[in-house]
Amino acid sequence: MKTTILFISIALLTGCSVRDTVNIEEMTTTQANDLSDKDGDGVIEARERCNDTAKGASIDNYGCGNIKTINERKEINILFPNNSAYIAPDYYPQIEDIAVFLRQYPTTKVTIEGHTSRTGTDERNAVLSQERADAVTAVLAERFSIDRSRLTAIGYGPSRPIIIERTPEAEIRNRRVVAEVTGDDTTADMKWTIYSVDEPTK
Repeated sequence: MKTTILFISIALLTGCSVRDTVNIEEMTTTQANDLSDKDGDGVIEARERCNDTAKGASIDNYGCGNIKTINERKEINILFPNNSAYIAPDYYPQIEDIAVFLRQYPTTKVTIEGHTSRTGTDERNAVLSQERADAVTAVLAERFSIDRSRLTAIGYGPSRPIIIERTPEAEIRNRRVVAEVTGDDTTADMKWTIYSVDEPTK
């Protein structure tokens, strides 16, 4: 009698084990969506619509980039000595601000514009304004390690005054340097890592 009960118990346990194995196999599913991120932009392939987005560009939820145009003008308040292109070290922090901006946006370039007062001859002022623009680009390249291919210097002489009056104060203001930064902002300021897929529209 005891032997019969033991055999039935073993048979029941064996039956449960077989049934559990079948249930596990029935629960196995296949992955319906591609969850890989082949271009490394934080968007899974199942959502990806733009595989050729510029590397590092801001992207939306579908991996498509938003490249913003940069066009910034900044006056550098350097007081040059009369008839000179010398830049005193006190003015370096202003030039460094431009360098910091260029490093933040590595696809940008800067044009340094040199302007003079209307005292002296136009010929001399044209040369002087170019020398002053060149002096600023030299500081950017040599002191702050900005690649020279990103730097352009143009001297406008006295042809673009910001104040028309011919007072001494006006001529001081007209004797200036302006930095114009242009290019594209491709900084990735948003990365989508939501592993979900929109339901297809019907």
